[in-house]
Amino acid sequence: MAKTILLVEDSPAHLKLMESALEGLGYEIITAGDGEKALEQVERWRPDLVLLDVVLPKKNGYQVCRQIKSEPATRSITVIMVSSKTQDSDRYWGMKQGADGYLTKPFQPKELADAVANHL
Repeated sequence: MAKTILLVEDSPAHLKLMESALEGLGYEIITAGDGEKALEQVERWRPDLVLLDVVLPKKNGYQVCRQIKSEPATRSITVIMVSSKTQDSDRYWGMKQGADGYLTKPFQPKELADAVANHL
């Protein structure tokens, strides 16, 4: 059965880039454009992995990650933060919320595919 990946990104251009990088690799892709929709999608689909932007409308990525990781039913879902925030403190804060990985934008499609493969 194909692994399911939830892409959480409010920029249509970045979302398309991530979808393109993962298309054809056999993953089932679902999307969300804000933090609240991301949590709804996690509840509904129970994805294997979440690629989560940090700066989002409604709830930011840190809040979404913290909520996913605090619920017994969803805490085992792998979360990779994807952000243009490149400071060590941003990465530290993401990992402190329970993220399993942190990828900075801009990235090459292969970097994204490798990060996903390494975490699944």
